[in-house]
Amino acid sequence: MQSIHSPKAPAAIGPYSQAIEANGTIYVSGQLPIDPATGQFPAGGIKELTRQSLTNMQHILAEAGLTMQNVVKTTVLLADIADFAAMNEVYAEFFQAPFPARSAFAVKDLPKGALVEIECIAAR
Repeated sequence: MQSIHSPKAPAAIGPYSQAIEANGTIYVSGQLPIDPATGQFPAGGIKELTRQSLTNMQHILAEAGLTMQNVVKTTVLLADIADFAAMNEVYAEFFQAPFPARSAFAVKDLPKGALVEIECIAAR
């Protein structure tokens, strides 16, 4: 296993890696919508927050020499399933066909009171 870390994405807020590569597969930890420059969530609503989470993911993948086209599976966690359509609009800006497999569901709470968290699995 090899740890992957991008200085352009927020540092882990616990005892975990931003991503791990094992046998050509990259597992990116859930990305909260934290702006690494400020350590805060960006202003706005679910669209801006989704964009930040996916941008963080993009930076981590780039550190591994990959792009969003290498993503084979994502999981989207939402604090409110009513945000699904708005999240989906921004999500569609980051991926092209063939789209990765995806699970999306609402959860009771997310760390730091976030409204969205997104993780992925990518392959070389």
